[in-house]
Amino acid sequence: MPSHTRSVAAVALALLVVLAGCGGFSAGGGSDGGEAASAGGGGGDQSAGSSGGADSLANTAGGSAADTGGNNGQALQANRAIVKTAHVRLEVENFSTARGNITSATRRLGGYVGASSESTRGENGNRTAGQVVLRVPSRNFSALYDRVQATGTVLSANTNTSDVTEQLVDLEARLENLRAQRQRLRNLYENASDTEAVLKVQERLSNTQSEIERLEAQLQSLENRITLSTITVELTEPADDPVVAGAWYDVGVLDAFLDSIGGVVTTLRAAVVAVAYLAPYLLVFGVPILLGYLAYRRRTAASASAE
Repeated sequence: MPSHTRSVAAVALALLVVLAGCGGFSAGGGSDGGEAASAGGGGGDQSAGSSGGADSLANTAGGSAADTGGNNGQALQANRAIVKTAHVRLEVENFSTARGNITSATRRLGGYVGASSESTRGENGNRTAGQVVLRVPSRNFSALYDRVQATGTVLSANTNTSDVTEQLVDLEARLENLRAQRQRLRNLYENASDTEAVLKVQERLSNTQSEIERLEAQLQSLENRITLSTITVELTEPADDPVVAGAWYDVGVLDAFLDSIGGVVTTLRAAVVAVAYLAPYLLVFGVPILLGYLAYRRRTAASASAE
C-alpha cells in the first residue's frame, strides 16, 4: 500500500476513533441527563407522595379530631345531671301483698321506701288504699318503673325528666366563691386590730357562713335527687259490687200495705187531735147535760114506781 494511502487510512481511523469517543460522550451525557431527569421525576413523585401522605395524615387527624369531638359530646351528654321522677296509680287485688312486692323489688334494685301511708275506704271500710314513695338509684329507674306497673292494673302513669346541670354548676360555683370569701374574711379577722373592725368582719363572716350552709344544703338535696330517682305509687283495692237479693214478696202489695198503715196512723192522729179539741166543750157543756139527763131518768123511774 502506498504511503499516501496509508496516511489517509490512518487519518480516517483516527477520525473514526474521535467520532466514536464523541458519540460515547454524548451517549453518556444523555444517560446522565436521563438519570437526572429520572432523579428529578422521582423527586417529584416523592414530593407528591409526601404531599399525599401529609394530606392523608391531615385527613386522619381531622377524622380523629371529629371522632374525639363526637366522643366528647357523648361524654358530656352522659355527664348531664338528670332528675327522674314518676307517678303511678294502680288498682290491686290486695293492698298489703302489692305493697310488699313493690318494696321487695325496690330493695333488690338498691333502693328503699321513703314514705308510706294507708287508709280504709268504702261504706263498710273494707277497701284499703294508700301511697308508697320509692327511692331507687337512677340507673335502675326504668327497671323499677316497669316492675311497679306490672304489680296491678295501671290506672295512670307518667314520668318526668329534668336536666339540672346548669343549676348544679351554678351552686358549685357560688359555693366556691363564698368559701374563698370566707377564707379572706378569716384572714382579716385574725389580722384585725381594733374592736370595731373585728365586729364588722365577724358579722360578715357569720353571714357568709350561713349562706354557705344554705347552699350546701341545696346542693346536697339536688345531688340526692340526681343520684336517687323518685317513684310515687298510689295503690287502691277495687270497689265491692253491690249485692242485690231477689225479693220474696210482691213489691206492689207491700207498698199498698205500707200506704194503708200510713193512712191508719193519720186517722188516729186526727181523732186524737179532735178529742183534744172537744175536751173543754165536753167538760163545760156535756157534764151538766149528762147530769140533767140522769136526774130526769131517776125522776121518771120514781114516778112510775109510785103509780
